Amino acid sequence: MLVSIPNILSKANLSKINTLLEQGQFKDGKLTAGWHAKLVKNNQQLTGNDKITRQAIAILNQSLQRSAPFSRATLARKMRPPLFSRYEPGMSYGNHIDDAVMGADRGFRTDISFTVFLNDPDEYDGGELVMNSSVGEQKFKLQAGSAIIYPSTTLHRVAPVTKGTRQVIVSWIQSLVRSAEHREILHDIDTTRRALFEKEGKSTAFDLLSKSHANLLRLWAEP
Repeated sequence: MLVSIPNILSKANLSKINTLLEQGQFKDGKLTAGWHAKLVKNNQQLTGNDKITRQAIAILNQSLQRSAPFSRATLARKMRPPLFSRYEPGMSYGNHIDDAVMGADRGFRTDISFTVFLNDPDEYDGGELVMNSSVGEQKFKLQAGSAIIYPSTTLHRVAPVTKGTRQVIVSWIQSLVRSAEHREILHDIDTTRRALFEKEGKSTAFDLLSKSHANLLRLWAEP
């Protein structure tokens, strides 16, 4: 399931993060890539555990926690520390698949990947997030502050940047619900019951949909 969420970062928080990145130190992105992904990864990333990075992560986490669409789409159990990435002209990230498990103890399963765009599409040329699918390539280049959420099972790449600078945040989620198909079913039911509630209030139909949503989550969740 692909979900696009506009304005997941408010203008104020987007500005705060970009101001922090202007002050930060960036390093070669290959340092955080897997053994085969580093062969096609050419970008820069904000240095890991300094004050600026911690402040930027706190702003992001606050925004994600306040986003109901993000919560519904991910059913997040835990999230990896995000990476703040920068692509200058000539930089790209070739076709790759995100690691299935992460962490020093390999205790984190990646179910969902997401990208938050930090600058507008007209500020750089190229740099599309390109996902491979059975019906061809899908390209994403969203407005600043918007996010795209996608299954970590997706083969994807970042097209070469030819002008300007592309800045994004990327991270990974281990969901309460492992199956992407099950997450999509739960997302659709939740979206429908909320729309019904807005239209009719707490009706019998709403209660039945809520019952189905709760019982499917109970059946599929892996706390």
